[in-house]
Amino acid sequence: MAVFQPFCALRPKAEYASDVAALPYDVMNSEEARLAVKDKPLSFLHVDKAEIDLPPETDPYDKCVYEKARSNLRALEKDGILVQDASPCFYIYRQIMNGRSQTGLVGCASIDDYLNDVIKKHEFTRADKEEDRVNHVDYCDANTGPIFLAYRESAAIRELVAAWQQEHDPVYDFITDDGIGNTVWVIDDPDVCAALQQGFADAGCLYIADGHHRCASAVRVGKKRRAAKPDYDGTEAFNFFLAVAFPKNELAIMDYNRVLRDLNGLTPESLLEKLGEVFTVEDAPASPYHPEARHTFGLLLDGKWYKLTAKDGTFDETDPVLSLDVSILQNNCIAPIFGIGDPRTDKRIDFVGGIRGLEELERRCKTDMRLAFSMYPTSLEELMAIADAGRVMPPKSTWFEPKLLSGLFIHNLY
Repeated sequence: MAVFQPFCALRPKAEYASDVAALPYDVMNSEEARLAVKDKPLSFLHVDKAEIDLPPETDPYDKCVYEKARSNLRALEKDGILVQDASPCFYIYRQIMNGRSQTGLVGCASIDDYLNDVIKKHEFTRADKEEDRVNHVDYCDANTGPIFLAYRESAAIRELVAAWQQEHDPVYDFITDDGIGNTVWVIDDPDVCAALQQGFADAGCLYIADGHHRCASAVRVGKKRRAAKPDYDGTEAFNFFLAVAFPKNELAIMDYNRVLRDLNGLTPESLLEKLGEVFTVEDAPASPYHPEARHTFGLLLDGKWYKLTAKDGTFDETDPVLSLDVSILQNNCIAPIFGIGDPRTDKRIDFVGGIRGLEELERRCKTDMRLAFSMYPTSLEELMAIADAGRVMPPKSTWFEPKLLSGLFIHNLY
């Protein structure tokens, strides 16, 4: 039984929502963020990446950055840009990208559910990235970026959300510069909120789709505050963290493609010969080529696209990890043929999210890379099966779009 509950969000007044809302902190570097906030003094990047308001040589993990983030957040509140709701609410958050919509509920999840595996994970986290967000949450005394959760569809939740949308006007409705529609409704009826809470309790587990570092960091801060307040009763705000929960049938994972810097000493002919031992290699039916089914891959080599189909013996359909296309490619090709054993750290490989299109693979192969592999997207069912098994996905397995905007909902911990 998952706990997912309403809360009193600190959020923008309607007239400021589109000016405050910003892409999450981890999709751009500091230099890109500085450019993004030019002439945008209210952008939430001033909170999530506060180093942009300090000298360029500032270490982004310095204490002064977190102090600046706290100062910027509280200034938005003091100036009346952000206002906290007086009573606990759920918030419906709909995004529309290229005609496809996804509608989730914004609320607070339980750190105990994370610790007890009611909230399921599928990725390892890095200590340095985790520590950064621990400091950010601690200094700001708030969860500023929502965790992206998924759940198996619930008719009860769906009907409650649809009825509220039909009967009430949204509080925010705007389109971002990249053409994505963002619409928010506030559910402030205690009876409806209680029914939604029960719906989540009945729906089973929650799954982290994106935001493992933010989630782990929020939990660490909660545990730290429990240690400092041994008489806590479990109702304190620090026992919960900000999240948006989406039914899995509304979500789509995009392909996460690979580009490699060299042929590891092979000629194009010898590479194709080695690939032919584990894949059926044929000319691609289209250029550029996007795989049409699981266990098929595109290869761009010397300006030509090939179709690769994994042969029997290269995967195990009974194993949720080994049956993944990213595992098949890594275990049968990238590691043994190219000598790249750790794609997390090897500089000879890079990853290109599907949002950038296959044309980006072609561009990279004409500039800094030698060849590329296009991938068939991982599915939500594959992600959930791995999480249910307590396993971990290979790196760079999933790319979610659209990204959840930061700044529309803040969860204060005090």
